[in-house]
Amino acid sequence: MRRPKLVHFSGIESDQYIHIRASMSYSSQARFHLLDEINQNLKEFVPTKPIESLGLLSSNEFRLKVIGLTSKDEESTIRNFDSDSFGNFNFKIPQPSDEKVAKLKLFETRSHPGLELLIGSFIPTKIRTPKKIIITDFDKTLVDTRYHTMKELYLSLRNPVSYFPPVPSSIELMKKFIQDEHQPFVVSASPHFYENAIRDWLYQHEIFTGNIFLKDYRNIFSFFEGDLSTKDLKTQGFYKLNTIVNILLMTGIPDELVLMGDGFESDTLIYLTLAAVLIGRYDPWTIWNQTKKEESFKLNTQQHVKFLSQFYLLKNMSDAHPRGKIKIYIRCKEHMLDNLNNRTFNLEYANKLKHLVEYYVG
Repeated sequence: MRRPKLVHFSGIESDQYIHIRASMSYSSQARFHLLDEINQNLKEFVPTKPIESLGLLSSNEFRLKVIGLTSKDEESTIRNFDSDSFGNFNFKIPQPSDEKVAKLKLFETRSHPGLELLIGSFIPTKIRTPKKIIITDFDKTLVDTRYHTMKELYLSLRNPVSYFPPVPSSIELMKKFIQDEHQPFVVSASPHFYENAIRDWLYQHEIFTGNIFLKDYRNIFSFFEGDLSTKDLKTQGFYKLNTIVNILLMTGIPDELVLMGDGFESDTLIYLTLAAVLIGRYDPWTIWNQTKKEESFKLNTQQHVKFLSQFYLLKNMSDAHPRGKIKIYIRCKEHMLDNLNNRTFNLEYANKLKHLVEYYVG
């Protein structure tokens, strides 16, 4: 029988909730690697090619039974959740008031009626105090990828991510902050079926994180589900900003936040827009009125509502938290450095906060 498997799983324990983001599929390429196994067999490790995960373009619905266990392996909570039509889950479980959930046991109960198929047991990621988070882009930041022509796109599908040259300065910078106990998240506009390939690349470079957020292109072509539309094939502003805001709503407002991106797209503007709420204390309505005119955002009606509601949630959390520190690092080529350092934005808040940005050559 076809057995459902997790494509990815991310469990984040905040103060009052455990936030779960997961995806399931019948794809045979849905897999996780044990870190000890990778460390022992790194030389023989065969990284995934994105084309091997194209089966993840299919749509299936699943149901998860989630059992929360205490540190003594006693059941403290049992919940059931249905996926969307693409097999994606996004939910949160309240922490019991008496004894907190220390481990989650997952069962899939929809694909084969009458059977509860054990998917696995997971320990949620605990966001340590003080909260130190690093969020980085992937393409053009950690790896010098190229997708401009059909040939380059074909080669990217047929080869592991290591086919493209790494960016050593970015890798070293990210590792430095991880060693300083910043908890890592990767946010990229790469298609969701690149996840196994990207995770393999990260593990090969000893960057261990399961918190990888990619763009699910099935949402773009769905009439009934998802926040994205066809214009988001080229514009990344709403997708990236919305994804980062969702991460911060899960983790809570960080005491130290590091954002890494590249100077080839809209990362600088996206990060400064986020900083305007977190440390600039700008009203989301003011930001919305300015950003909606920007080419890199192009918000449609549904995204206008989403943008404002998410940003007001973030602002309310931010107002109740002491103003933290934000560092923004943008990778660029040497010939771009002077122009970027002297760059003037069309947005008033971006010009006031651009001192937060440090450009580096990579």
